Amino acid sequence: MTFRTRLLTAFGVVVLIPLLVFGLGIRREMSRRVTDEYQRRVATLVDVINADIARENDRIAGRLAAMKSSLQGDNSFRATVVRGEDRGYVLDYAGNAMRLAGLDFLQIQDDEGRVLSSGHFRNEYDRLGPPIDTLTLVRAATAEGAFLALVTSDSLRIAGRPFRLVGGIAVDSQFLARLARDPELGVGLELPRDTTAPDSNALVIGELWLPYVDAAEGPSRVERARIVVTRPSALLTALQREVNFWFAAAVLVAALAALLLAGWLSTRISTPVEARIAIGDLARQVNHDIKNGLAPLRNVFRHLTQVARDEPAQLPQVFTERQGTVESSISYLETLAANYAKLSPQSERKATDVNSVVRETVGGAGSVRTKLADGLPPVSADALVLRRVIENLVSNAMDSLEGKRGSVTVTTERGNGIVRISVSDNGRGMSKAELDRAFDDFYTTKSGGRGLGLSIVRRLVLDSQGSLTVETEPGKGSTFIVEIPILS
Repeated sequence: MTFRTRLLTAFGVVVLIPLLVFGLGIRREMSRRVTDEYQRRVATLVDVINADIARENDRIAGRLAAMKSSLQGDNSFRATVVRGEDRGYVLDYAGNAMRLAGLDFLQIQDDEGRVLSSGHFRNEYDRLGPPIDTLTLVRAATAEGAFLALVTSDSLRIAGRPFRLVGGIAVDSQFLARLARDPELGVGLELPRDTTAPDSNALVIGELWLPYVDAAEGPSRVERARIVVTRPSALLTALQREVNFWFAAAVLVAALAALLLAGWLSTRISTPVEARIAIGDLARQVNHDIKNGLAPLRNVFRHLTQVARDEPAQLPQVFTERQGTVESSISYLETLAANYAKLSPQSERKATDVNSVVRETVGGAGSVRTKLADGLPPVSADALVLRRVIENLVSNAMDSLEGKRGSVTVTTERGNGIVRISVSDNGRGMSKAELDRAFDDFYTTKSGGRGLGLSIVRRLVLDSQGSLTVETEPGKGSTFIVEIPILS
């Protein structure tokens, strides 16, 4: 074996094997952290979807409660159900009330469960309605065909007779798309006796079971339906494949560069000085040259390992800063940066009319007053995000009244470079201890609450480059103030 061959072999053992082990260690750590971060993000989105469905239930129940109060004071309805006068008034009642309340499904049932008035299908009169005691998915009939609705119920008494209000909203593709709100996630329905084959490319990552009643052909037994949250099964696999591929490419390029350097060094050393330099001097020279060639590369890998461990979100930026040292890894860095961008979708910030969003959000809720300033300039925000913020704050304000007489007011006004939205109530208010934890994840003072509403509001406001403050006093109510920048 010639001196040059021995030098190349030694270089391979000393450099290439540690370099390969080092690269594989970084690849495994990065793959694990990317997977963990993605799974945490998906879990958070599933919690948000569950909170949205619970909030829809609260909104439907609130509208039924308002309708119940109106119905109990309606003398014409009372005269019909007690003395049988003007039956047409009762038949038309649910249709008019359903449109005013912004619902898609509404029935008034008697104590036997028979339909006295149906807003979505007038011909359901005197049929047995679906038995609804909690939030339920109902397949209901209309003149045009069957549709799905998410419904709940409330009870009341008129002239000593018990009645039930059953109301809800349509569950269609638009409703499911609003639940997902993320291009990487899908939300679908699985109904009893559904013969549609499941999507083999979708992986179920969350589910929510609901009671299900098929009432399109008459009364039916209560079964179970499932709302499933899915993501493409190939997405995370593709991401890991990209990480593996580009790390392998980086290690391979570094190994080839090291071999070229070894060949060049072996030629420079073995030919002119083999007869003149002792083996010890050759070893020292090779060791010195190898260290000079490996030091920058080792420093880059050590730096990337530290960032991947302590600040994984900074990894794309660090790769960009060090791309001059490892020029051969530039393609990998760009691909990795693109993959991270896909996990933090940004909302679509554009010109948004705050007053229009407030009107659409509050809708026909008679218990919520508005004081909207004229001539407000557009703000830079996503209208859907702004609506979610207002809905959460109004819902919390209504809950703070605890069923007692009170008021909730939404106010808009212009400030210095911002538009201010205030949601005020004269409910129970918060103590200092409650205020200190109000925006913490999973902290709630409501029975059955999930503690996600205000934490979601804060995150959405901050993502819109806005600010959120609270003024509150126990027993006197609270005011939540959102400030959003004016579109420049």
